[in-house]
Amino acid sequence: MRGKYVTETGKANDAGMARAAATLRDGGLVAVPTETVYGLAARADSEEAVARIYAAKGRPGFNPLIVHLASPQAAERHADFNRTAQRLAQAWWPGPLTMVLPRKPGAGLAPAVSAGLPTVALRVPAHRVMRGLLALCDFPLAAPSANRSGFISPTRAEHVLASLDGRIDLVLDAGPCQAGLESTIVAVRADGSWQELRPGPIGLADLAAAAGEGDRGEAGGGIEAPGQLASHYAPGKPVRLGCETAAADEYMIGFGAVAGDISLSETGDLGEAAARLYACLHAAARSGKPRIAVAPVPARGIGLAINDRLRRAAA
Repeated sequence: MRGKYVTETGKANDAGMARAAATLRDGGLVAVPTETVYGLAARADSEEAVARIYAAKGRPGFNPLIVHLASPQAAERHADFNRTAQRLAQAWWPGPLTMVLPRKPGAGLAPAVSAGLPTVALRVPAHRVMRGLLALCDFPLAAPSANRSGFISPTRAEHVLASLDGRIDLVLDAGPCQAGLESTIVAVRADGSWQELRPGPIGLADLAAAAGEGDRGEAGGGIEAPGQLASHYAPGKPVRLGCETAAADEYMIGFGAVAGDISLSETGDLGEAAARLYACLHAAARSGKPRIAVAPVPARGIGLAINDRLRRAAA
């Protein structure tokens, strides 16, 4: 890393975005809001800049990064798109979908974004700030979640600063993220089959509607994409799941009819629960109680992705 960082926070207006683009152009690190969570961006074509992401996050080198691009056409310059990938891109880009695709030779990306794999994870985001920043940059952006590796993902600027203050250059503050959960990740194989590697805002039924029923491949071995580590999104305290009540030393995260110190959604709305999940985990981590209890969350729709994150937080 480049000596000692002084992390600044700026508004995501024209001046702030111009400053962010200049920082990225010079190889710096900028936390940027997306529709899912805040991402830690650096230019994806620079080995030195990508190395700074890994260093700032304390991220293991075998865990690949997601590369963000301004358009599907820009993405196709870096990876091979078969018909399945084209259908998914047409349906869900810009949006919270990441595709893991065969990386093109001479793609112009730092090798570390792929963590030694022959594939690359690509996304075309929908958030106005990230899209505006990409429009100001003539290079793609590698942008994993803007938090220390393994810890709770950030959906607000203050969440970023909680773990990365002094380790990055700038945070662009545009308020809370809308979706609140990281993108759905799908691996698209050379034969046209596909496999969900990480559940997210886009469910299996919606993926199948675009990519075709019956095309789902079998999961490969090892880490192919971010978010596959067994222990992840951890609040630094023991987490107990599926709880109707909490013990005296537990901070209770409620849902629906199960009340708590804080609630994912008092009305039982899964979309609200997804948007509030990490904010609730951050609140639980800051509380004076040494353990965390979480109410049951239905395993349907985006509840599948919520439960995936909770299981990893509890691992």
